Amino acid sequence: MDRITFQHDTVLSEIHLLLPNARHLMARLNRVGQPVFISKFRILWDGESKDDDSAAKGVEEKEVRSGGDENETKANEKATGQEDVDPVLDEDGDLMVTRRPRKSIPEASDRDKVCPVILSQSSTVLQEDEEEEEEGQNEHRQCCKDIITIEHTMATPLEDVGKQVWRGAFLLADFILSHPVKFRGATVLELGGGTGLTSIAIATVAKTVYCTDIGEDLLCMCQRNITLNQNLLEPAGGEVRVRQLDWLQHDLCTDADVEFSWTEEEVADLYDNTSVIIAADVCYDDDLTDGFFRTLYHLCCNFSQPCVTYLSIEKRMNFTLRHMNVSCEAYNYFCRCLSQLQDLTDGRCTFRVEQVPTTFPQSLQYERIEQLELWKVTATPSQFNQVGSDSELFPS
Repeated sequence: MDRITFQHDTVLSEIHLLLPNARHLMARLNRVGQPVFISKFRILWDGESKDDDSAAKGVEEKEVRSGGDENETKANEKATGQEDVDPVLDEDGDLMVTRRPRKSIPEASDRDKVCPVILSQSSTVLQEDEEEEEEGQNEHRQCCKDIITIEHTMATPLEDVGKQVWRGAFLLADFILSHPVKFRGATVLELGGGTGLTSIAIATVAKTVYCTDIGEDLLCMCQRNITLNQNLLEPAGGEVRVRQLDWLQHDLCTDADVEFSWTEEEVADLYDNTSVIIAADVCYDDDLTDGFFRTLYHLCCNFSQPCVTYLSIEKRMNFTLRHMNVSCEAYNYFCRCLSQLQDLTDGRCTFRVEQVPTTFPQSLQYERIEQLELWKVTATPSQFNQVGSDSELFPS
């Protein structure tokens, strides 16, 4: 397959459209025949983005100035009559244009040479591409400590959107990288981990991360991404374990014959030590939203300690025939579920919901739009609420 075929139900993330300088190289076909691409996302540390932007603007201004000089030269040549020659026509009478030879890029230039990527099914070409990709990965592991490498798809049906990279994942990763102290040494659970990008980001500071989702093909892709980014995880000592977690099932799968199942030790560690839950842009369908909040409630009620959940979401505008207007039905349903969660009074767990301002620094290159939001849910099991009330009644 050498190109993406768009159907009526095809969904494409804007991340890949708004990064013209990113290299998206097709790596393979997955188990269901979808093309899998590799993209590299650079982490910009401590204001580095501003310096890069300034440098880029300087390069652009230099190019504009050089372009203007060439235009002035051409204008002078035309004024002196040097270009007053008859046009050259081919045998059909069409104008033949002599193209200016392409200038070679200086060896000392910081800019990468841009070459077209031709996708081919030739075994020889594929073998050469694999060798080049392997060499690139080795160089990446040795030299680059600020690159997140992600395998992903680009255009999928709605049920496979977890295989793509979405802006909500970048927003959540930005927050994590901007507040490392909040997550240092923590045991973290990600719900709907998808490609694993946010799990990789938080594993640079956390102790153990359980990156969960469903679908064998998706989980295999996530595991490959964890392996590709060991250069980021090993220095920090963080560990990411890819596991299956179905929001429609209350129990975790512990069948050893099932790939990505849980061990009894991992289940105990999850319930005893998890203090942070993260989820990036997982509430885009009402049924999924119901399953997500049921799972979140069930987990938090059974945890041995209070837990903080960070949820990123993109408010997507859609025109609906029911309203005959633009609306955000999925987002509105998400907000209703948040409100219901906070109003629960069953005595098992209390929830406090608050929105987090998105004014923290941007560490990854994407378009942070105003429709992106980050929410914080603090869950406190009943036994801790009881301890709090007793301490108030009998102060020390």
